[in-house]
Amino acid sequence: MKVNLFVEKTMAFVIGAALLLGMSGLAVAQQEDAKTQQQKKQQKQAQKKEQQQAQQQQQQAKKQAPQQQAGQQQQQAQQKQAQQQAQQQAQQQQQAAKKQQRQQPQQQDQQQKAAQQQQLEQQRRQQQEQQQKSAQQQQLEQQRRQQQDQQQKAAQQQQLEQQRRQQQNQQQRTAQQQLEQQRRQQQEQQQQRLSQQRERQEQQIQQQRLSQYRQQRDQLQRVEIQRRSLLERQRRTAQLRYQQRYLEQVRQDQLRLQSWQYSYAPPQYRYNRGGRYYQVNQYGADMLRQAVRNGYEEGFRAGQSDREDRWRSNYQDSYGYQDASYGYSGYDVGLSDYRYYFREGFRRGYEDGFYNRYRYGSNSNGAFSILSGVLQTILNLQDLR
Repeated sequence: MKVNLFVEKTMAFVIGAALLLGMSGLAVAQQEDAKTQQQKKQQKQAQKKEQQQAQQQQQQAKKQAPQQQAGQQQQQAQQKQAQQQAQQQAQQQQQAAKKQQRQQPQQQDQQQKAAQQQQLEQQRRQQQEQQQKSAQQQQLEQQRRQQQDQQQKAAQQQQLEQQRRQQQNQQQRTAQQQLEQQRRQQQEQQQQRLSQQRERQEQQIQQQRLSQYRQQRDQLQRVEIQRRSLLERQRRTAQLRYQQRYLEQVRQDQLRLQSWQYSYAPPQYRYNRGGRYYQVNQYGADMLRQAVRNGYEEGFRAGQSDREDRWRSNYQDSYGYQDASYGYSGYDVGLSDYRYYFREGFRRGYEDGFYNRYRYGSNSNGAFSILSGVLQTILNLQDLR
């Protein structure tokens, strides 16, 4: 019982010291608690052994009644020895506990010092870490400011460079505009000079065309008188009526030509005749189209007349084909070109009229017109715009 009381006091003392020491003394208290528990276990084991021995002795005493006295004596001796051993163990335990009690303050001081040193070391490390962090932050802040300064300088330089480029581009555009304006003015002046030259040349050409037309009309008038007498002898009354009608239309064209006025226009189309290209303006292109249309209509009527007279097919013998000037109402194209395309239409119209068919054209209430596809194939005008 005394040992138990001593152990309990020791445990209470250890627990109190551990609470005072904190976390550093808790480990020591746990070690002492473990030792006291081991001592308790050893005492309990010793008591169990004593009880077991006593029970064995009782059983032996019952079984060996004759030897009871001797056994009792021996048991008593053994009990004494066990008590002595228990007392020795208790003394040893007391001595160990006292020794531990003496060592506990030293250990506690050492642990406190170690804990304080650890706390100081931890504080020193924390301060170093904080200093390092603050230094790093300052360095990062300085770098960030330097970067911002560099970026601002770069942006300013870029802005200045952009302004300089814009000024250069504006100057270049202004110079280009001035050059372009000068070039346009030069082109306009050159075009004006060329237009004036072309206009003078065109006037000369039209004067030549006028004289050619008059010479051609004088020759064809003599041919007309000869053909009239020939048709009367051949009794080709239908062809004679066609010739008189054709001549009446040509006289009307002559009257219109007397009041024709010159108007210059730049060339807009070109056409190929005899392997050579020629250029005409819009008025000339319209006149060439009209030449093919007039030729087809007059050829159709000439072919009908020969069929009515029961005469053989010969479009070249017709006065309209030989003259080929019907509808010539201006000098925007030469008479030779007009006559060429008139005869192209005349030949196709004569075939349709003589054979009473509409291969190249059509008939609408007595108005004979060539097909647009055939007209395009004959002229093949190419737009220069």
